[in-house]
Amino acid sequence: MTAHGAAAAVLVLSCSVPSAVAAVTAHEPVVLRPPEPTGDHAVGRVDLELVDETRGHPWVEGSERRELMVSVWYPAREGGDGPRAPYASGPVGDYLVSQVEKVGLSRDAVDIDGARANARLGADVAADAGPFPLVLYSHGFNQTRYQATAQLEELASQGYAVVAMDHPYESIAVELADGRVVRSAVPGQMDPTEMYREAIDVRQDDARFVLDTLERAADGARDVPVGLVEAMDLSSVGMFGHSAGGFTAAELMVVDDRIDAGADLDGSIGYHVGDEVWGRSNTNGSARPFMIMGGGWSKAGYPHTSRESPDWEMFRAASAGPTVEVYLEEGEHMSFIDTQWYLAQLEEEAHPSGPAWERTVEDSVGTVDPDRSVAAQRAYLTAFFDEYLRGEEQPLLDGPSPEHPDVELIDPPA
Repeated sequence: MTAHGAAAAVLVLSCSVPSAVAAVTAHEPVVLRPPEPTGDHAVGRVDLELVDETRGHPWVEGSERRELMVSVWYPAREGGDGPRAPYASGPVGDYLVSQVEKVGLSRDAVDIDGARANARLGADVAADAGPFPLVLYSHGFNQTRYQATAQLEELASQGYAVVAMDHPYESIAVELADGRVVRSAVPGQMDPTEMYREAIDVRQDDARFVLDTLERAADGARDVPVGLVEAMDLSSVGMFGHSAGGFTAAELMVVDDRIDAGADLDGSIGYHVGDEVWGRSNTNGSARPFMIMGGGWSKAGYPHTSRESPDWEMFRAASAGPTVEVYLEEGEHMSFIDTQWYLAQLEEEAHPSGPAWERTVEDSVGTVDPDRSVAAQRAYLTAFFDEYLRGEEQPLLDGPSPEHPDVELIDPPA
């Protein structure tokens, strides 16, 4: 694995905070509030368990079935009923709170139980918004499906049905429908490159199973809510992911032509870039549209773009389909998930300070303005899928935009 191939922490990058840092307690706990989506539609969310009876997991001896939790975000009827969806499930919330102490805050600085998404649980599907193109989301290594809420809600508000998958035994915690909690089972003694290869294989099987399940539901099976599947356009499918999830999208598109367009948010393409252990996507590229979003600088001290990163350069050079590359120089690896906005909220409301906090923020999300970063990512993701799933030409993808001054579009390799 590479520096960008797996993110081992959920709240921030794996940055140790010196024990001498005093814990900071806010007067009132911070209630995390995802930024409101900007599209025309209200947003609904449904959490579902999908069970694959045909396979277990290579890291869990004796496992014979694969229990997946997914959240479906979708355009909802304006003014519909239903409670605001919790930001994250209980076990994931507990883990997020445990990470607060590592950045110099007390455990009670965040009210994670009170945190709510903008979406409403089980809201009625927007009657006049369909058919919705379908987009799959795959989280980064040791992350969860909840940690891209800002992007998932935005796409749903723009008229997409988005299915965010958890990958049990690799995700930090997955709460199943019956309340059982599946925690990470990453094998500590296994060769990291082989472990990563197995993880990416399992993720691809997860995504294929989700697509298969939705296709069965469209044919009359009842694994998911009736009205929602009927509103999905299963002939127009995209996929994106952060870190390992982005690599998963690139690898799956080589072998599954149901995915019409894909995007990788700051994930290395390859199993070990330093040792030149490549994936199929490095040598095959993508025959269909693909977007890469990168941020910041590599550990070797060069910008994380295809100009300097051999994995991305190989992928783009081998791709027959159109590629788009978006670069946020002042961002970093965790800028491309919710860490971008909730570190800013913690800073504004809990008032942490000191060199350790500043290093944590800079190493995780860089120095980019958080509001502009979130807005740019939302705009470019939406524009990419609008152009290549809906066939609506998007000038934003053609050159610099004064609305997004932090973004540089990187030309393909010569």
